Amino acid sequence: MLTQINILDYSPIFENTNAQKALFHTRELAQLADELGYHRYWVAEHHHVFSVASSSPELLMMQLAASTKRVRIGSGGVMLPHYSPYKVAENFRMLEAFYPNRIDLGIGRSPGYPIVNQALNETKGRKIPYNQQIKDVYKYLTDDVDDNHRFKDLIATPVVETMPDMWLLGTGSGSARTAAENGMAYAFAHFAPYFRSDGLEIIHRYRNDFIPSSFLQEPKVMIAVFAIIAETTEEAEEIAQSFDLWLLMVESDYQPPFFPSIKTAKQRGSSIVEREKVQKNRSRVVIGSPEQVKNDLKKLADYYQADEITIIPQFYDANNRVKGLKLLADILELRTNKLSL
Repeated sequence: MLTQINILDYSPIFENTNAQKALFHTRELAQLADELGYHRYWVAEHHHVFSVASSSPELLMMQLAASTKRVRIGSGGVMLPHYSPYKVAENFRMLEAFYPNRIDLGIGRSPGYPIVNQALNETKGRKIPYNQQIKDVYKYLTDDVDDNHRFKDLIATPVVETMPDMWLLGTGSGSARTAAENGMAYAFAHFAPYFRSDGLEIIHRYRNDFIPSSFLQEPKVMIAVFAIIAETTEEAEEIAQSFDLWLLMVESDYQPPFFPSIKTAKQRGSSIVEREKVQKNRSRVVIGSPEQVKNDLKKLADYYQADEITIIPQFYDANNRVKGLKLLADILELRTNKLSL
């Protein structure tokens, strides 16, 4: 059933580098993914997170799309409650005008830090319900005629002949239901904190409740997971130490100024409580040699009956990420379009 492998990049700012280098590395990695045969390359929206550089996915997407030829470029995702659906539609129509049939609009609703939510929304009055915002984006991207819509005569420009793929990101039954009701593809965040034991049930419900739309005639499911790939299990586990530390820090009260190096992670060590958290976090990530990661991705795809798998290569450093993506592409035979999962 599985047909595609994708990448979601946070643009990590590695220790002893800076945000500019992180963004240039993301561009280089997108170009590599394009050459290797990955299907989609998405970038995230994270605010007030000092160890990642991707805060404005639309702007980064324009740069990546201009620097690649084949791979689909997308947002993973735009946090819609912060923005005007009309402006989001205009941004993505602009992207689609320059790069037709290569743009993905991934939508999410995570509010982020309270101070971020406040800063992005301090001038707004009444908030529009999330489901209504999604319907609004649908109207503007499809020029849907709805005489009952409050802005029935409003058109998002530029008017273009093609539409971006539209995905809803989520972790629970609410997002799955919203995706199904609006005829959207659904991206399930297996990497999210606190692994959900009812994930399979959520996916089944999405498929059963799906209503076809102008975007999509049949349900489509993507599963997203952190991934660390190296030549050997031992090397992957060593690299994973810095990922473990980064995840512990960003999900605590401490905001790290960079993504820690492997050396820093080894020198710091960890407490018993932290080691217990690391073990729990391992359900959110696949780690190992290319063969191990391939097998783990296959298990994940089979379990969820996923149409696509998206890996998040959130590991130290630029050279390791380049090497890891090459190793995975080779064992999955992505260049030959013969995905061997």
